[in-house]
Amino acid sequence: MTNTPGLLPVGLRDRLPPQAEAASRLLHRVIVAIGRNGYERVAPPLAEFEDELVGRLKSARAHDLLRVVDPISQRTLALRPDITAQVGRIAVTRMAYRPRPLRLAYGGPVLKLKTTQLRPERELIQAGAELIGSDSVAAAIEVLGVAIEALETAGVTGITVDLTLPDLIETLAAGPMPLTAARLERVRERLDAKDVGALAALEAEAYLPLVAAAGPVAPAMAKLRALGDIAPLTSRLDAIERIAAAFAGRVNLTLDPTERHGFEYQSWIGFSLFGEGLSGEIGRGGSYTILHADDREEPAIGFSLYIDPLVDAGLGQEPSKRVFVPVGGDPKAAAKLRGEGWTTIAALAEDDDPAAAACTHILEGGAPVTL
Repeated sequence: MTNTPGLLPVGLRDRLPPQAEAASRLLHRVIVAIGRNGYERVAPPLAEFEDELVGRLKSARAHDLLRVVDPISQRTLALRPDITAQVGRIAVTRMAYRPRPLRLAYGGPVLKLKTTQLRPERELIQAGAELIGSDSVAAAIEVLGVAIEALETAGVTGITVDLTLPDLIETLAAGPMPLTAARLERVRERLDAKDVGALAALEAEAYLPLVAAAGPVAPAMAKLRALGDIAPLTSRLDAIERIAAAFAGRVNLTLDPTERHGFEYQSWIGFSLFGEGLSGEIGRGGSYTILHADDREEPAIGFSLYIDPLVDAGLGQEPSKRVFVPVGGDPKAAAKLRGEGWTTIAALAEDDDPAAAACTHILEGGAPVTL
C-alpha cells in the first residue's frame, strides 16, 4: 500500500486552531467546576495492564480495548477506552486508606478500538467525577448535579437527562417476575430492540408495560406506578421521584426503565446527557460496584463528559485579542498585556505584516491600538 503523507488512522484526527485551544479551555472549565464541588483530581496513565483495566468494575467486560504487549513485562497492556475503571483501581489501592465517601475527578484522552456511526472518533477527551463509597439517592443527586453544573459552565444549554434502571430487569426476573437464565437473555434482547411482538411470543407479557412507559419522566412514572406495588420497582421509582424533584425546571428529564446499551456495568441507576444543538450523547454515568483484591464490593457512582462534541459545536472559542509588537516595541509593555490576557505576536523583521499574524491590535506608545 502506498504511504500517503499526513494520512492518519481511521477515527483519529488533528485538532487545529482555534479548536485545539477551545478543547483545552473547555477541559479546564469542566475540571475546575467539578473540583469546586470537592472532587480531587487524579491522573492515571494512558495504558495499563489489561487485567487491571477490566477487573475492577463488577460486570465490566473486556471490550473496545486496543491491546499491545509490554516489551518489559511481556504482559498485555491496554490503552484505556474509559477512565472510570482506572479511578476505581486508584480508589481501592493507592487511596484505600482514605475515608469514604471519596470524591475524585479526572480528565484526559481515551482511545477506542472501533468507531460507531454516532461517534466516528476513536480518540476522545473525557472528563468526569466518581464518588466512591456510596450509591445512595443523595449521592446520585449530588453527582448528577455536578455533571449538569460542569456542562453549564462549558456553555451547554437545553440539557436533557435520560434516566434508566440498568439492573431492573435482572432484579425483577430473580423475584416477582421470574425468568430462567436462558429466557432472561432472550427477553433482554427483545427489550433492547423494543420488540413488543417478540416479548408476547416469549410469554413475557409482564414486561410489556416497561417498554410502553419510556418517555418524559412524569408520565413514565405514572404508567409504572399503575403497575402496583412491586418491591424492587417501587423503590427505584421512589428514588427517581426524588431525583426528578431535585432538578425540576433546570433540565429536561426522561425515563426508559429498560435501556441498558452502554450501561452494562451500572447497577440501579444510569443516565445519559444531551444538550440543545449538540450531536449525540455528551456524557453518561450511573451507579456501579468496585471490586477489591479481597473480593469485597464497594458501591460508587459517577459520570463521564465528552469534550469533543462541545468543541465541534463551537463552544469554548473566545474572541481573539492579538497584539502585534513591531521591531523595537517595548517588551515590558508587551509582558504587561500578556498578564492581562492578551496574546502578543512579536515581529521578527521590519516588514512583518500584522494582518498575516491575524492580529487585531498593534502596540504603539506602550498601549494596544485597534488595527
